[in-house]
Amino acid sequence: MNKQDVFERLKKDCIKMYSEEGVKEKLSSGKTLKIKLGADPSRPDLHLGHSVVLRKLRLLQDLGHEIIFVIGDFTGMIGDPSGRSKTRIALTYEQTRINGQTYFEQVTKILDREKTKIVYNSEWLAKLNFAEVLSLTGKYTIAQIMERDDFSNRYNNNQPIGLHEFMYPLMQGYDSVALEADIEVGGTDQTFNLLVGRELQRLYGQEPQEVITFPLLAGLDGVEKMSKSLDNYIGIDENAEIMFEKCMKVPDNVLVDYFKLTTDIDENIYSSAIKSDIRAAHFIYAEEIVKMYHGQASVDNAKQRYLQIASGNLPINAEEFIIEEDSIDIISLLKMIGFANSNSEARRLIEGRGIKVDNVTISDINMILHENAVISKGKGKHARITINR
Repeated sequence: MNKQDVFERLKKDCIKMYSEEGVKEKLSSGKTLKIKLGADPSRPDLHLGHSVVLRKLRLLQDLGHEIIFVIGDFTGMIGDPSGRSKTRIALTYEQTRINGQTYFEQVTKILDREKTKIVYNSEWLAKLNFAEVLSLTGKYTIAQIMERDDFSNRYNNNQPIGLHEFMYPLMQGYDSVALEADIEVGGTDQTFNLLVGRELQRLYGQEPQEVITFPLLAGLDGVEKMSKSLDNYIGIDENAEIMFEKCMKVPDNVLVDYFKLTTDIDENIYSSAIKSDIRAAHFIYAEEIVKMYHGQASVDNAKQRYLQIASGNLPINAEEFIIEEDSIDIISLLKMIGFANSNSEARRLIEGRGIKVDNVTISDINMILHENAVISKGKGKHARITINR
């Protein structure tokens, strides 16, 4: 794509540009632009919701612009209050670093590895002294901060707001000052924060960045936005079998959005498929997503595994256990079904790759089971788990 093609694609798919003329002017300037995207490492997984913006960044990257992916390890210790009705649980510095370690490998499934810069915002935020922090807070008024719907709603409903939460948009905005960003992109839920960055750059004597916001992808519940913290997401680094199964669970009413925002399949193709056979359309989507992130060779195995699970072909000696809760952690589950006698034994089984969920070996000792599944230990022990919602 040339500059005009990319601009038209961005304009078509975005919610809003601040401003349209500014974006066009910068893309036509001949300058290598610094284009910023930030993410807090609240959990170590990027998901298809992130891919909506990342795929647009790849278009800009292919034009030769510099993509800067900001891992908000410092802001993550506050937690983004966007869309929240209560204060988020803050992460420790160590947690943010651990979660951030996997981001580069995930981001470069979409972006060009050689042309992508990853930075941590603690590199500049942690160095601000108290006088500099006070100077930063003096750039904005309480009235301006309270223009954010989530803050004003919480205040009007007598729900507590920590003073540190007011700092979050200023800190995210200061990232743009530190990087001298030309353009920042993000989801519509980040609009306020992105525009704070634009205003702070002006107040610090820089040319204000242009801001482009993109639609939010609904999660697998079909209601809330796709979110790591809500566990309604499809991770771009999940194994092919799990990814395929989750794609098949995308609610029918949002499947069009999933096709449009996360694939390059022609609209005529997926629209026709959805109208004629919604299940077949799900298979088209699942196969495309697995191919994008794992390659064509992984598609057939993932599909066959899904068909086997969906058809109810369970091991003949699988005992059934009913969980009278919405979910259960894997350690507790292994003890409950008799596969382990203690937490430490359960962890050793998982770390030794001795446990499978729906015939897929797991390695995450913190895994939470939300759906019905078959749990296997070695080749001879199987249990069918039913989540009694």
